Amino acid sequence: MHIPTERSPRPAIDASVSLAMTAGAHLDAVATGYVSANVPFVAEGGAAIASSLQFEYERALERADAAVRIFEVEAKNARINYGKYALSGSIAEIISRVGAAARLYDLTIVSQGDPDGDTFDNQLPKELLLQAGGPLLFIPYTFRGAFKASRVGICWDGSRLAARAVRDAIPFLTEADALTNITLNASEVPADASPERLVKHLARKGLPAKTISLQSDRDNLQSSILSIAADEGLDLLVMGGYGHSRFQETVFGGVTREMFRSMTVPVLMSH
Repeated sequence: MHIPTERSPRPAIDASVSLAMTAGAHLDAVATGYVSANVPFVAEGGAAIASSLQFEYERALERADAAVRIFEVEAKNARINYGKYALSGSIAEIISRVGAAARLYDLTIVSQGDPDGDTFDNQLPKELLLQAGGPLLFIPYTFRGAFKASRVGICWDGSRLAARAVRDAIPFLTEADALTNITLNASEVPADASPERLVKHLARKGLPAKTISLQSDRDNLQSSILSIAADEGLDLLVMGGYGHSRFQETVFGGVTREMFRSMTVPVLMSH
């Protein structure tokens, strides 16, 4: 689990600790303090620049240590098995290290960035989606309380990424009380990976699901998904992340980018 240090750590901490307690899982937490790569010109020369950088690294590590202490209190109270560490460095260094570490876990938990903020903590989760090699559970920045996944929605478009997300989400799907398959614009879904075939596939695993299928303008896909989530009382959405290149997602929009901005329930994404 990643603990942000530039915004509230509570959503990620509360969700991950409660999930670890329910699942009987081991939870490792990493807090990251960032140092800007932009070093101001210092007339005194290299020694002064090095001293300034060292000071920034120390302050960043102090912020990360403070976030870890908040996590440790909750982890001890919940009596879960846990590990913890703090990192400081440039955003590139931290993306590289946390991305590599995430590859050895079944699940990585991150919190949604504040859409009104522009921080390194907002950038890291998006990068981890591409770096981790496994599923990421995004917790909305408005999230409070314990995580549960009693009612799960599967965002199905027949794509490789959607299939990957369904496989990655099996531990949640098998424990859910109700599954809802959400397919928008079903005529665009390959016939051999239709929502009907998905429902049959899940049924063979003993996972009954209902399907909600509707037409939606491409500009409103994300809002349509969240509207269904609200109507169905869903606790978790499962979806593929970055169906197009990040450049296309950034320039032309995309469900992933819009979900980052305005998710209202936890979202499990796979890339």
